[in-house]
Amino acid sequence: MTAAIEATALTKRYGRRTALHGVDLRVEPGRVVGLIGPNGAGKTTTMRILLDIIRPTSGTVRVLGDDPREAGPRLRRRIGYLPGELIMDSRITAGRLLTHYAALNGEANAAPRIGELADRLGLDLRRPVTALSKGNKQKVGLVQAFAHRPDVLILDEPTSGLDPLVQQAFLSLVREATDEGQTVLLSSHVISEIDQAADDVLILRNGRIAQVSTVAEVRAAADRDVRVTVRAVDAAALTGHLERLPGMSALSTQHAGETVVLRGRLSTGLDELVSALAAQPVLDLVVAEPDLERAVLSFYSDAATEQTGGAQ
Repeated sequence: MTAAIEATALTKRYGRRTALHGVDLRVEPGRVVGLIGPNGAGKTTTMRILLDIIRPTSGTVRVLGDDPREAGPRLRRRIGYLPGELIMDSRITAGRLLTHYAALNGEANAAPRIGELADRLGLDLRRPVTALSKGNKQKVGLVQAFAHRPDVLILDEPTSGLDPLVQQAFLSLVREATDEGQTVLLSSHVISEIDQAADDVLILRNGRIAQVSTVAEVRAAADRDVRVTVRAVDAAALTGHLERLPGMSALSTQHAGETVVLRGRLSTGLDELVSALAAQPVLDLVVAEPDLERAVLSFYSDAATEQTGGAQ
């Protein structure tokens, strides 16, 4: 199967600074891939190269099987793009502007689709674009990206400036797009958004691909918070069991009358924990769902430690 997006040995230099160092990536059709990384990691640079807004120093790029540098408008009409820095100063109404964008993308009768998307996002199409707030301009950007039902959506910080209800509407649009076979590449600083929207995670660090995996794999690698409640008389013995448990850290105790709550963080699987507690008089056990945000932040923390040779 031909990849929806593919880049090989992608390198981009600005003078002496290298923004991308030989990046390889592949996005399969119908998948949602979340591009994660701190500012300056290379997310926006990668997206702009995929769209031929800027050109790589070296390496190859294919979007829907075509080289963006050669395919021209024919390929661009099959892509929906939302830039991270959306600039809109037009004096015409949002509705007229979106109709114009749709015509450029080959949609002669896009009004019904534009109206549907505007209603879902809470956008007033009658207002001049210059009079819109940052959040409403972002809605205009989202409508123009989705309106022509493109084969590929490339979305750079798509929910910037949106309130939580509109963010949920956006996530619904992404799910519907993939149900129809569209492919989505999105970047976000809101890791919970990636958690809800993406199938796969691509982590960029200092212009290099640091990790590629599914959201489930990243989450599974995260520590789990564990809370065990026992009678006070049993606390000392159970604490000893948990202290010897591989992967258990940050163990603490909290006395609450005749009971004691033991809290810790587990980095391994649950089998060892269940075995350790099987013969113990446990009153209550809570094991939290692994958190994607913690996994990603831990990844960057570990990477920083490696770069400094473990120095603090």
